[in-house]
Amino acid sequence: MQMYINLLGIAAGILTSLSMLPQLIKTLKIRKVEEISPFMFIMLLGGTGLWTVYGVLRSDIPVIAANGFSFSLNLLMLILKIRYSR
Repeated sequence: MQMYINLLGIAAGILTSLSMLPQLIKTLKIRKVEEISPFMFIMLLGGTGLWTVYGVLRSDIPVIAANGFSFSLNLLMLILKIRYSR
């Protein structure tokens, strides 16, 4: 049963982590960020950062991996927002 619970967590983490990729790819292609809210990404960074720390404290690899990856994608989007806004 624990194996199925872990697989569920991994599947959820993969889906939520990859959800940012279409926006990231589009932003890299068109280099337009006017309608992207930097505050949303700041809040996402806070949330995924805290989830990552939570995962570390609980030694929960799926939580650490999914949120660490999401944190990286959100940070990249925030950097692109700053870079392309100039």
